[in-house]
Amino acid sequence: MTTGGVLGPAPAGTERVRPPTSDRAALLAGCLAFFVIVLDITVVSVALPSIGRELHGGLAGLEWIIDGYVVVFSALLLSSGTLSDRVGASRALAAGFIGFTLASAACGLAPALAFLLAARVVQGAAAAAMLPASLALVRQTFTDAKKLARAIAIWTAAGGVAVAAGPVVGGLLTGTIGWRAIFFVNVPAGLLGVAALSRVKPSPRDPAHFDLPGQVAAMVAVAALAIGIIQGGRQGFGSPVVVVSLAVFAFAAVAFVAVERRAAAPMVPLGIFASKTVSSTTVAGLIVSFAFYGQVFVLSLFFQQALGHSPAVTGLMFVPMTAVVAGVNLLAGRLVQRHGPRLPLVAGLLVFAVGLLGCLTFGHGTPIAVIEVLLLPVGIGAGLTVPPLTTAFMDDIPAGQAGLGAGVLNSSRQLGSALGVAVSGALLDANFVTGLHLSFLISGGTVLAAAVLALRYVRPGLTRTLG
Repeated sequence: MTTGGVLGPAPAGTERVRPPTSDRAALLAGCLAFFVIVLDITVVSVALPSIGRELHGGLAGLEWIIDGYVVVFSALLLSSGTLSDRVGASRALAAGFIGFTLASAACGLAPALAFLLAARVVQGAAAAAMLPASLALVRQTFTDAKKLARAIAIWTAAGGVAVAAGPVVGGLLTGTIGWRAIFFVNVPAGLLGVAALSRVKPSPRDPAHFDLPGQVAAMVAVAALAIGIIQGGRQGFGSPVVVVSLAVFAFAAVAFVAVERRAAAPMVPLGIFASKTVSSTTVAGLIVSFAFYGQVFVLSLFFQQALGHSPAVTGLMFVPMTAVVAGVNLLAGRLVQRHGPRLPLVAGLLVFAVGLLGCLTFGHGTPIAVIEVLLLPVGIGAGLTVPPLTTAFMDDIPAGQAGLGAGVLNSSRQLGSALGVAVSGALLDANFVTGLHLSFLISGGTVLAAAVLALRYVRPGLTRTLG
């Protein structure tokens, strides 16, 4: 997952110094955490038809196998970021690894759809503890701006490797052993993560406080929004369930803002959004995840249900798009070091948008070779986008609030993932190909809007010191 080490080339006339063992172990643990979290989204997408056949779940139930995980994940990320700061990132990450490993095993043993959904909720809660802690651990370990940019690029590349591996691993395991195997692959990764953390110095603690009213409001808002969008595609957006769900979302969102403004120790201090870089990258992160994971969901169904391919072939069809993500992640890290975050971020968003809009040509008769070529810009753009986005955001967050910052950014991104799956799934109900095209059109348009936002508001350079 790395090239050239964590620190990059040494200055001329100096001997290259390898990072301490604890620093390398911290980066390894952080990368493993991000890897299994992303893997668990992409690997499940390919297995959904097989899960539905065995556990007798319809399209809405299959969406909730992903969204039950992602909704809880995104709602809890905010308070999990505070938890990471309070107990220390290394401790929070270890607890998350243990919970995620046990929940993954429960998913693999699920006897019914309801049991699987419940285990996925627990898995999402554990992932929420892991993700901000993993990024906070990297942020605290590498305090120099350029070294941090390099480390974040490697951390992001771990997610890129998971994106690339997920469809292939999911397709091969589902087609040979069965869908249950996709959850058991998390077990050895979790054990390795705990072992790496045993070599990491304990992270400092910060006297952060929990904001229970804010947490409840955030969870209700996220869940109500996802339910409203998913059921809107099933029953129509004028149905009572949808109207009530969206009304609850609006009320909970307003309540969340009101609570955070008045709280003595808010879960999300709204002052952090005074930075235009922080606020714009938060929105851009939501849009990028909305577009990418929504398309992974609909393409998994398109390849299998519309084109008639097996899970194994479906997984292989994702390889050209996803394989470039990890490599481009590392390239993006180098570009950030040389040019700052804004240039590669805007370039990545533009390539991503062009790739999505190019997929409007997909149909029942589209040759596989054409599909693979048209998906390449999607992978290149997504891979080029995430490292500068993450670096720009974390560069504007004080080290003592690294967990909080990681929670905010990743909550936004995971909420985008849930909405992407929900919106794309809702569009598929009437006519599959028409819904596919609408999904690509909406995603491409929102990514273009994110490019404009980044060009206008993201600070072009990095601060000289982060410590």
